Amino acid sequence: MTEPAGSQRADLERAVRTYGGLWDTERGLRALRDAGHDPQDKHTRQILRDLASDGLLVKVEDQPVRYRTVRAD
Repeated sequence: MTEPAGSQRADLERAVRTYGGLWDTERGLRALRDAGHDPQDKHTRQILRDLASDGLLVKVEDQPVRYRTVRAD
């Protein structure tokens, strides 16, 4: 059962804000599964890119792609 993209994005954003730290596709997939979604790799990567565009994450590694949560000081 696939959930609407908006709720996956909201749930992943909530997880990133709650847990912080480093994020990659696998961690994003686990967070979405834990929230009750049936996520796809490609869509999860897009959500992570969107969160980086919004300034919540910053890319710290290209191969494999990893992001770090931006601290709100």
